[in-house]
Amino acid sequence: MVLGNLLFPAVASALWSLLLGSLLGLFLLWMIGRLLDFLWWTPRRLESTLRAQGVRGTSYRFLIGDLKDYSRLIKEAWPTPLPLRCHDIRPRAAPFTYALVREHGRVCMSWFGPVPKVTIYNAELTRDVMKNKFGHFKKLKFPALSKLLGDGVASHEGEKWVKHRRILNPAFHLENLKRMLPVFSACCEDMVSRWVESLGPEGSCELDVWPEMQASVGMSSPAPHSAAATMKEEGSSSYRFLPTKSNRKIRQVNKEIESILQGIIGKRIQATKEGKSTTDDLLGLLLESNLRHTDENCRSRMGMTIKEIIEECKLFYFAGMHTTSALLTWTMVVLSMHPEWQDRAREEMLSLFGKNKPEYDGLSHLKIMTMILYEVLRLYPPGTSFMRKTYKEMVIGGITYPAGVIIELPVAFIHHDPDIWGSDVHEFRPDRFAEGISKASMDLSAFLPFGWGPRICIGQNFALLEAKIVMCIIIQNFKFELAPTYTHEPHPAMSLHPMHGAKVKLKAI
Repeated sequence: MVLGNLLFPAVASALWSLLLGSLLGLFLLWMIGRLLDFLWWTPRRLESTLRAQGVRGTSYRFLIGDLKDYSRLIKEAWPTPLPLRCHDIRPRAAPFTYALVREHGRVCMSWFGPVPKVTIYNAELTRDVMKNKFGHFKKLKFPALSKLLGDGVASHEGEKWVKHRRILNPAFHLENLKRMLPVFSACCEDMVSRWVESLGPEGSCELDVWPEMQASVGMSSPAPHSAAATMKEEGSSSYRFLPTKSNRKIRQVNKEIESILQGIIGKRIQATKEGKSTTDDLLGLLLESNLRHTDENCRSRMGMTIKEIIEECKLFYFAGMHTTSALLTWTMVVLSMHPEWQDRAREEMLSLFGKNKPEYDGLSHLKIMTMILYEVLRLYPPGTSFMRKTYKEMVIGGITYPAGVIIELPVAFIHHDPDIWGSDVHEFRPDRFAEGISKASMDLSAFLPFGWGPRICIGQNFALLEAKIVMCIIIQNFKFELAPTYTHEPHPAMSLHPMHGAKVKLKAI
């Protein structure tokens, strides 16, 4: 009896250990199976499904996919600048896609690690993908990038996107943007004043307009510019989930920005309740629209929370700042390369405004400047491609795509397609937009700088209005040409911008 009492606990303990060991072993086998399925069986199954339908492309390589080739082609392309006045950015801005399309055709497969990516170089099929309002295709998310840029309307899906879009729409209505004209003008005038102070005895100077445009556009945003500059400097490492010094800095700056924005928003909401006007900038317009959907305690399912408003502010500041400042920078670069269009734009602007501040009603009559901005957006789109992902089986152009396939829509390639834009597709020809976007090409959906369909960028009117004002004030005061040190190196990071800045020579007029 005593021996049995002694043996029972030992046997029970051994059985319990055996059971735990078996469960742990089964769990590890399950994890290994899941990992093998993700890294091998699923990629092979998807590759076989796509190839059976005639989709050509690279073969899957375990774990890394086409990462080595992607990196190699970038290293080969980026050290060599493009010739001046060369506007075909594809070989440099997207060297892997450029080589892939040339070898495998306009619908071709490559590998984003273990995930297949199908590039669809076709304007009509691009329209079919982007016209879907809900969930047929999900936007591809990069969590670290969302933390940097803000998790706003651009990344939302379904009903959350509908709610945010409904609240944001009034803030971006042209009549409301009209109220922001003094803010735009003041920021640009501050920049021009700095430039005037930099002029030498001969009335000229050289400066890098890329950081200047970022600073000028940034000052019209509710977020603090100094914090944004720090975030931008640390952004290159924000894509990694490692506790590095840079990533810790990102989190710290992000908390500071959110804390500052929360304080600003709280003061604005209180001022609005007291009947004070706070709608002379984008944040004020957004809060005014949101308050229509909330109760007196700022609680309603129809409105956005303070956290959601903060994320929208971050998105429009960082993403919007880069997009608009890139457009302005490329416009100055291209007009420096093509001074005849700079002269035409100046003549038109002076005939409308003279030396006076640009007025809202006159901006709609800037036909030449509008044509120039459209052509710059065509040749140098802020985003060189859009990414979507199938979450269920979908048919595009007669090909059935299983769930789990990335769809790449190469904007830069569609913008440079001679079948759509003509044999002069790589030339700077603003007059192709003389009769508007609809008559500029063989396909209306081929102009995609702000996307297309129901999810077209909500800030496009904001960006174009700001660009027109800034360019008007600049060409009122200066003639400009490229500095001898400028190198033509379009670089796709956050937005397509000059890799080593954009040095120009300004001359006062």
